This record gives sequence, C-alpha cells and structure tokens, in this order.
Amino acid sequence: MNAADTQSPFLRRNYQTLITGSLLLADVAAIVAAFYAGYRLRRLIPLPEIADPNMRFTALLPLLALQLFAIMVAFFIGRMYHRQRTRFGYDEVATIVSGVSIGTLISIAVASFTLKTTSGAYDYSRGTVIYAWLITILLVLLFRAAQSRAQRALQARGYGRTRVVVVGEGDAALAVLQRISSSPRLGYDIVGTIQFDNARTWSDAPQLGTVDDLSRVIEREQVDEVIIAAPEATSQEMIRVISKCDRSTISIKVYPDVFQIMAGQMTMGELGGLPLLNVRDVALRGWKLTLKRGLDVTLSLVGFILISPFLLALAIIIKLDSRGPAFYAQERMGLDGEPFWCIKFRSMRTDAEKGGPGWTVKDDPRVTRLGKFIRRTNLDELPQLVNVLKGEMSLVGPRPERPVYVEEFRKQIPRYMERHREKSGITGWAQVNGLRGDTSIEERTKYDLWYIENWSLWLDIRIIWRTIWNTISRNDDNAY
Repeated sequence: MNAADTQSPFLRRNYQTLITGSLLLADVAAIVAAFYAGYRLRRLIPLPEIADPNMRFTALLPLLALQLFAIMVAFFIGRMYHRQRTRFGYDEVATIVSGVSIGTLISIAVASFTLKTTSGAYDYSRGTVIYAWLITILLVLLFRAAQSRAQRALQARGYGRTRVVVVGEGDAALAVLQRISSSPRLGYDIVGTIQFDNARTWSDAPQLGTVDDLSRVIEREQVDEVIIAAPEATSQEMIRVISKCDRSTISIKVYPDVFQIMAGQMTMGELGGLPLLNVRDVALRGWKLTLKRGLDVTLSLVGFILISPFLLALAIIIKLDSRGPAFYAQERMGLDGEPFWCIKFRSMRTDAEKGGPGWTVKDDPRVTRLGKFIRRTNLDELPQLVNVLKGEMSLVGPRPERPVYVEEFRKQIPRYMERHREKSGITGWAQVNGLRGDTSIEERTKYDLWYIENWSLWLDIRIIWRTIWNTISRNDDNAY
C-alpha cells in the first residue's frame, strides 16, 4: 500500500484551498491576539500616563478592524497567500516585517482622518498601536512557522506534492535536479527526465524518453509541472517542447540562459534618432558606488570590532589543530582583473598544493579536521573583512577566483570576465543560492551577472542576511 492509498480524498482535492485558508486564519488570529496583548500591555506599562485609564477594549475595535484589513492587504500584495512551498526563511520574514509595518502605518493614517474626528478616545491609542505592531510581527512569525511545520508534515504524507519532469541536458538540467533533491521542503517529487535531442543528463533520475514522448509521459505519470532546462535550445525547439505539454492544468517553467535573464532588464535608448537596446546599462556607478562603499566600511568595521575576540580565539585553535600559520593569503583576481592577496583562515594542510593548484572537492583529504567545520560555516572567510576595509573587496559581490582559473574560465565561458566589472565579495548572490564549492562555474556566472545588472542597496542587505541565515540554519551543503 502506497501513501496515496491512505490519503483523504477530500484533503487531496482541497489541499491548496485549505493551506491558503490556514494562512489566513493564522494571520487573523495573530493580528487580533497581538492587538489585545498590546492593549493590555499599554495598561500595565502606562508610559506616558494614559489620559483615559477606563477606556475599554471595545472602543478600539474600529482601529483593530482597520489594522487587520490593512495588514492583510499588504500581505496579499506581497503574495503571502500564494505559498505552495513550505520554505520559511529570511525572504518571508522580511515580507512579514514590512507588511505589518506598512499595514500599521496605513491604519494609523486612516484613523487620524476618520475615527479621530468622531471620538477623542483614539487620541490615546498610540501606545497600544506601538505595542501591537511589535507583538504582531512576533506572533505572525510564530503562527506561520507552526503552519509551515504542519504543511511539511502533510507533504511528508504525500499531500500537496508536485510531480515534476525535467526536460533538458547537461549541467543546466543537472543543476535543477540537484536543487530539487537537496531541498525536500519544496515539495517536489522528481518523476524523471526527458532527453533533449538525445543529450543524456547524468543523474539518478529515471530517463523517460525524448521530447517526442513528453505528451505520453505527462498523461501516464500525472505530471503537475515541467521544467525546461535547455539554455542552448533555439526558439523553435522551445516551442516544440511547450507544444507537447498539452494538459491545461500543467505548469511550465523555463530555466533561462544569460541572455534571457538580461532581457527583462533591457531598456530603450537611441543614437541620433536610431533606436537601440541598452543591454549593459551598468547600475553601480556614481552615488551608488559611494553608497555601497559606505555600507562596506560601516558594517565591516563594526563587525571586525565586535568579533575580534572570536577571531583571535579561532586563530589560536587553528594553530593548535595543525601545523602551520593560522592565516593564509592567496592571490585572487578582483575589480578590473587586478590581482590582490585574499586573506583567509587556513583550512588545509600547509603542503596542500605541493603538486600545484587544485580545485577543492567534497571530502578533500587536504582539508584539516577543523578546516571542514570552518569551511562549512564560512568562518574561514571572516579575515576578508580586512580586504573590505582596504577597498580590495566588498561585502557582497562575485567571489574572486585565482588567476590560473580565471585564464581557463575566460576561454570557456562567455562573458565570464564581466564578473570583474565590480569588486569581488565575501559572499554573493550565487553563494546564497547554493552555488558554492564544487559547483558549475557557468551557473555561478549567470547569478553573478544578474547581481551586477540588478544591484541595489536592499539586495546587498538581503544577501548579507541570507548568508547569516544559511550559516545559522546550516542550509548549505555545497561548502567544501
């Protein structure tokens, strides 16, 4: 008997409706409970003094209704009720904080123009609103985390899982398969792969045939989603694949190549009246460059001061763990292809490269006992705060490579050298998306170019926090 035989037919048919409903109920309960808790806390801590200490909670119900409506609308706009996967991470936390904050501000503004004119009681609700704002963030996080655990339990029993077929070839298809396999919380079940023009993808997933067999595979295996991972395919070949996905309920996703990623960022320009497409409209120049440098100096200086005792202790432990210096400087290539010495905590034996430079792989025997831990937790990168302060690196940017590898990659990977249009970073967009260690250089390059073309201060802050989150949650299996 398989898992499908023991499932409730009602729950299976109405799974997504019930998930959306549970999210709505969790948010309503959290907002109402937080508002009442804010009201009670305001009475317990009357700072400043409450002008009307006898004010009843029922007098604040109109304000609660406004706040409830505004926050729910903010969550809806932030697609907080479109969730099919159970990944509860930094992105959702950031959306919750911003949604609650925006909703609270809107409710205060509306109350100031409406409720305040009819009742003086609302002059004394500011403390309640401030307390409720903070408690709402906390309770929504807790309630949604509990809902996420319940959803994962349902997915473990087979409910709400997405049956996916990957159509593709080579590294692109393999990258998609590896990401799905390493992220069970996403709720995907790999049915198998479809070969693209007989180009075999070397993976453990079942090979289900060629593109000509796709329609029959979708019907036979009851496929919910098709992911096309063939960056080199022509437009005619892509249309041929999509035309085979003839079930109306099936979802189709395409893993893009570099040009497709850039296409969404193109802008129109002109040359004496001749229309031109701006593909490389570099974002990081002028005041933006100054802003990024200010963030680098501020955060790296504060961070270096705060963790300096820890860095000293770690250096001593490294010295005691194996022979050799605690720090290791290696030549890397940075901005505009200029070499610099990248500082790291030593994680390998001192004779690791006696036979010449070698790429680090999983279970590399050259890595010391302590080195395995500090590489997995990114602690070996912390001394690069010195490189940031010196202006050789940034906190966020494409990871720097050794000159010997750069010379090799630039001949094999189109646009590879464009990674060097910006400073290298301690962490980057590719790294927080799992592309660390022995992973595809082509895929890393795509992420790096996307970061360069889409830079913003908020994106840097987001990447920094996701790096911290991944380190704490150990959500990184590619750090060799």
